[in-house]
Amino acid sequence: MPRPDSRLVLASGSRWRRQLLDRLGLPYAWVSPDIDETPHPGEPPESLVHRLALSKANRVAENHPDHLVIGSDQVAVFDGEVLGKPGDSATACAQLMRFSGRRVTFLTGLALIDTRNGRHRVCHERYDVVFRQLSDAEIGHYVQHEQPLDSAGSFRMEGLGIALFEKLEGDDPNTLIGLPLIRLCELLREAGLDPLRP
Repeated sequence: MPRPDSRLVLASGSRWRRQLLDRLGLPYAWVSPDIDETPHPGEPPESLVHRLALSKANRVAENHPDHLVIGSDQVAVFDGEVLGKPGDSATACAQLMRFSGRRVTFLTGLALIDTRNGRHRVCHERYDVVFRQLSDAEIGHYVQHEQPLDSAGSFRMEGLGIALFEKLEGDDPNTLIGLPLIRLCELLREAGLDPLRP
């Protein structure tokens, strides 16, 4: 949890996001924010991930003066529909059956709040995946093996999920896991924290 030398805080309880942030080699604390992630009626997916990323960062920033607070949130978009975490195996299998042979867009919102001066930046990154033609047996095996019930889109890029895809398209593959590191490094540099000059 918190380190005495860290002025960076990740507003997330996700171990996947922590593993990504670990790659930058910066000391940081992490706090799991408690927010309502329900989409507003008619809310566009870009607005949703912006709002949730900023809400997570704001919730944690309340108790962390003199820190840089990172918030992030991700949704899958398929045929114009926003898909969240499946929650159970049946829903995960149903989502993956719909995705078979199709393209799915993932939007990951990213927020950085500087509680020293109240400034914040919010953006989002897009990443597209094209799924292979998948059989019912392949989908069933994958869901049973990986249990991706808390992952938007019903898969985990970090594990066996890579076997589901025909093609990946985007600027930063970390976006698909849930924390766009290239853009995060840009925001951190703008806030005076360069990962290459800690």
